[in-house]
Amino acid sequence: MGRFRLLARAVVSGEGRDDRELVGASREGDESAFAELVRRHQAGVRRCAARILNDQEEARDIAQLAFVKAWENLARYDASWSFSTWLYRIATNLAIDALRARSSRERVHGAHLRLVGEAVGPTAPRQLAEQEVQRIFGELAQVLTPTQRAAFALREVEGLSTGEVAQVLGCSEATVRNHVFQARAALRRELSARYPEYLPRGRRP
Repeated sequence: MGRFRLLARAVVSGEGRDDRELVGASREGDESAFAELVRRHQAGVRRCAARILNDQEEARDIAQLAFVKAWENLARYDASWSFSTWLYRIATNLAIDALRARSSRERVHGAHLRLVGEAVGPTAPRQLAEQEVQRIFGELAQVLTPTQRAAFALREVEGLSTGEVAQVLGCSEATVRNHVFQARAALRRELSARYPEYLPRGRRP
């Protein structure tokens, strides 16, 4: 009997259905289906926004707004895209807009350890306390444009393919590769200028 209840709950909640089926049900007004989509994707959307904004609180707000916009625009969802890629596009655009709207005097702060690790090499994070890594990245990331930061986070941290990042950002794959390349180069250049002691030995000037 317990297993039957679990199965019934899964059917009601939408578990077992793929994203496109849940979107179809959501378009018909099934709020429980959309709630299942939120449950599946909210962590990834929030994490992506946080890596662009370097602010966990603001990232939560952006993630909530992304799902509101997704609900309001379900009729415009193109099923040839994966639902997660569509969501990333909404959240990334919102995060970039928020980043651009910040006061120039406001310091970007809080960064994920992997961002620095991916940018400057695998040995650097082991040499630093996480708090120090966050502080340093907060300084270095200010030289990146919002689009460079988004491309870097989506491709190198979230692990999206170049094609998926291109869909999210609405640009070509070549442009994505250029953004990621420029972001890496800028981060390494700033690290070399400000904190050369943290560069891997083979990369020190």
